[in-house]
Amino acid sequence: MDEEIIRLLSLADQNIGRLDGVCYAVPDTELFIKTIAKMYVRKEAVDSSQIEGTRASLIDELELEAGLPASSGSTDADEIRNYIEAMNYGLKRLEELPLCLRLLREIHEKLLSGVRGHNRSPGQFRKSQNWIGPPGSAINTATYIPPPVPQMNEALDALEKFLHKADSIPVLIKIGLLHAQFEMIHPFLDGNGRIGRLLITLYLCQQKILSQPLLYLSKVLSQSRQEYSGLLSQISKNGDWEQWLKFYLRAVVIAAEDAAAKIKEIVLLRNRHRQLIIDGTQSRAKSALVVLESLFSQPLVSFGKVAELLDVSNQTANNLLNDFVEMGILVEQTGKKRNRVYMYKDYVQMFMN
Repeated sequence: MDEEIIRLLSLADQNIGRLDGVCYAVPDTELFIKTIAKMYVRKEAVDSSQIEGTRASLIDELELEAGLPASSGSTDADEIRNYIEAMNYGLKRLEELPLCLRLLREIHEKLLSGVRGHNRSPGQFRKSQNWIGPPGSAINTATYIPPPVPQMNEALDALEKFLHKADSIPVLIKIGLLHAQFEMIHPFLDGNGRIGRLLITLYLCQQKILSQPLLYLSKVLSQSRQEYSGLLSQISKNGDWEQWLKFYLRAVVIAAEDAAAKIKEIVLLRNRHRQLIIDGTQSRAKSALVVLESLFSQPLVSFGKVAELLDVSNQTANNLLNDFVEMGILVEQTGKKRNRVYMYKDYVQMFMN
């Protein structure tokens, strides 16, 4: 490794350490960090899917969860939902199964179930040649042709052995190598980019680089997607692994720094709104604080959801939501008089920037 890679690796390790430190400093650490981790997963799902051309936004996904049509008119939100389910499935499976080709196939099946690509052999490695290029391109005009099926199978076996091998390669370097290798093998007919980025998250969690899964790279990769794809292409063309690793480590540095800053902002927001509630709702403060905590997990809410959460009447729930609107915590989304839905806008906006 050259000096620049060593420097970036050290900086990435430092920023990840700071991120973990921020997590441990949060009051009610385990419960609250697990709660906001759900928003990080949603954001990663959106960013990773947008790299592949999906147009749905974080708002679209939240509206889908709330049972609302996407206000943007996008029909892609189901793909985001599948990504979230695939990631959560993978994280859960890591409790009983090490990261392996079998798990990647299982995750791939979740990813493509019932959405665009559902007819592209979900959960199965390809049995035919594929290629990468602009829409409508043929194999003779492709920008990259992955290995034929026999060589693909050999490469996958080598990838899995490298994945499981105990060695002295730093974890952050190893997953950078694994991600690039997976993308060059391109073992599925569809969804390779998203599975390759899920591989990063799952490997970092398996190796316990963080106590909670809060480090996601797709936002940074999406902002530099031409460089991202170009550097992966340069590996296959001339074996330039060093430039790829430098780019990837810079992405880790930025993502870890951004995640730590965002958690600090979320904690400040939580504290400010808790105090607003204590000062402004008096006898309803205890119930209102329960609602506030739930918003960090599901920031779109209706009075029916609040009534169910608190086991209170719809009128009581409606009064609480009106309190939240008056305090500037929630914003009504539909503009309707009935079946209203409210957004914790300040919180959601933190993940939109």
